[in-house]
Amino acid sequence: MATTDNRIYSTGKRKTAVARVWIKPGTGTMTVNGETAETYFERDTSRMSARQSLELIEALDQFDVFATCAGGGKSAQAEAVRHGVSRALCLLDPEKRSVLKRAGFLTRDARKKERKKYGQAGARKRFQYSKR
Repeated sequence: MATTDNRIYSTGKRKTAVARVWIKPGTGTMTVNGETAETYFERDTSRMSARQSLELIEALDQFDVFATCAGGGKSAQAEAVRHGVSRALCLLDPEKRSVLKRAGFLTRDARKKERKKYGQAGARKRFQYSKR
């Protein structure tokens, strides 16, 4: 999380997705991996998730967002963008922190896929047991 010229940089994470986010004062355009958010995130829920933090503080048309995402799926990347934008907005205006924190946008969602264990069919599932 750092400030360069008039842009503010922050990172957001969700599952294995990592989003590097830059925000700057502008007209409200959101660019993800060189594409607009509308074309990059095919699902409406992913687009909504990426914009939630800006909608919450009613600054949707006040900032331009540029993000690069890697890892995970599109849904996790959208939530990583939301996390990164929220952290960047806190750097810009610390008074917004309580609103974003209450909505849960600053909390890193640490849920990940549990690894498969040896001697088992999956992470929790066991192989079928036969008594006889």
